[in-house]
Amino acid sequence: MFQQVLIANRGEIARRIIRTCKRLGIKTVAVYSEADKHALHVQEADSAFPIGGAKVSESYLNVEAIIKVAKQTNTDAIHPGYGLLSENADFADRCRNEGMAFIGPTAQVIQQMGNKIEARKTMEQAGILIVPGVSAPLHDADEGVNKAHSLGYPVMLKASSGGGGIGMQLVRSDEELYRAFEGNQKRAQSFFNDGTLYMEKVIEHARHIEIQVLFDSFGHGVHLFERDCSLQRRHQKIIEEAPAACLDESVRHQMGQMAVKAAKAIGYENAGTIECLVDQNQQFYFLEMNTRLQVEHPVTEEITGIDLVEEQLKIAASEPLSFNQEDIHQIGHAIEVRIYAEDPVTFYPSPGTITTLSTPVAPYIRHESSVTNGSVITPFYDPMIAKMIVYGDTRKLAIERLKAALQAYKIEGIKTNLPLLREMAGSSDFLHGRITTDFLMKKREENRS
Repeated sequence: MFQQVLIANRGEIARRIIRTCKRLGIKTVAVYSEADKHALHVQEADSAFPIGGAKVSESYLNVEAIIKVAKQTNTDAIHPGYGLLSENADFADRCRNEGMAFIGPTAQVIQQMGNKIEARKTMEQAGILIVPGVSAPLHDADEGVNKAHSLGYPVMLKASSGGGGIGMQLVRSDEELYRAFEGNQKRAQSFFNDGTLYMEKVIEHARHIEIQVLFDSFGHGVHLFERDCSLQRRHQKIIEEAPAACLDESVRHQMGQMAVKAAKAIGYENAGTIECLVDQNQQFYFLEMNTRLQVEHPVTEEITGIDLVEEQLKIAASEPLSFNQEDIHQIGHAIEVRIYAEDPVTFYPSPGTITTLSTPVAPYIRHESSVTNGSVITPFYDPMIAKMIVYGDTRKLAIERLKAALQAYKIEGIKTNLPLLREMAGSSDFLHGRITTDFLMKKREENRS
């Protein structure tokens, strides 16, 4: 096992990784931007070093500064967390070329799955059913319109190198597609340095269900069941749960088998997630693969008892998985809510100072946070400031506990999405498992009419 791990990230995920490392007796190195010099992850690591200015381009995406700290501290391995450099193939290669383990898959796999067009082709070749669409770059809007006519509207225009809902837009007509094409192309170029767009058929009223996989470096892999991540805003998840409600057991089993087959087909190593869209007939389609730890990984940990960060560390240290598929069992139900510093109506970020913070405490509540009383929320980073995970023996009990915990959660000084989370957790549709990816958008349209 490693002696020391550098965490190339910030906020709650950096703290989460530090916690497992401490339990395993592994020293941790934190890095921080000028804006984060008083952050909790900086205080909790064994050592911490500045890497640049407040902007992510000057700090958390500054590969040279991060590698310099890693070499100076004789770090054995680098954990990228999620976001930022976690799916950067060049960074993964650089770590390994400098003699440090990258806690994640190989650069080749990151690159292969990071390009959504190539990922679609790869999975199709492996015999995995993919979302119907066009597995080739669209050269211009005219070609896009022609392809849309073949698929039939509505379609989703997507950035090939995209993520987090950026460069993605649902279009229902030729006029909308012409208007959307150039703007999406520019956003994709700006955010991902790649303006390539492709197209998928919209699966109407779909659920977003993903399967967690773990593969060691010896080709041995398992799945850790599924998570339902259908409750979204702007194509970004806000509530996730495991296991998925109202899913046929045969479909659940088939999805797990498919995920293992898909990961094995690309020679995957470490923790990863196969994301799917599931239609109203419970037919599921491969959507994409995330080659990293997910924001919502705690719900899987809560129902399986497996520490995914610990498994990541062991796999990166060339240790084999210590369990087989039949050793993994799901017990109870877990729900995660993402707490954002944002206006609950417009979803615009809400920077400022937290003047009051009071969080519920109970044996069945897990709180992953990057803030405390007096924390300053800057405009430089993702506005997610905390996650709350609630567990229950049954889904009904987990929902009741979640509703009570959300009522007790108090943040003042900034706007947050807590009112929206309370509304969603208390809705009849959520209780009865009727949430689809377009649920929130439809709800907003109903309220406006």
